[in-house]
Amino acid sequence: MLINYFRIDDSWLVVDLPGYGYAKRSKKEQDKLVDMIHNYVIGRQQLLCLFVLIDSRHTPQKIDLDFIHWLGENGIPFAIVFTKCDKQSRAKTFANVNTFLKTLEEEWEELPPHFVTSAETREGREELLEYIYSINKESKG
Repeated sequence: MLINYFRIDDSWLVVDLPGYGYAKRSKKEQDKLVDMIHNYVIGRQQLLCLFVLIDSRHTPQKIDLDFIHWLGENGIPFAIVFTKCDKQSRAKTFANVNTFLKTLEEEWEELPPHFVTSAETREGREELLEYIYSINKESKG
């Protein structure tokens, strides 16, 4: 369970937290990981935005919805990044993304920013980077 730090352009930092979902861990290890992530997120006063990565190949997973709900309850700024959009048809990707967003709409008045991306094809890369740069610019006044 490592936290990886990446300094970008000597002006901002990306922190990669371990995934809380897919990895096969015991319930005790899973709970420990969730506690570590929650404590880290709550304790980061400098946190401008947390990006929740969701595999676009799947319908909404309870663990993802619970985490997003927890972020909202705790006032943590976040955006959703739907990943791996290149791994299936465009129609299937957008059906899954729309299902996920409609599920959120059941409890959320306003949806968080969201992006559909592929590391392989670079789809969504520019939009995501523009969003990050706008957050950084806004934080500097």
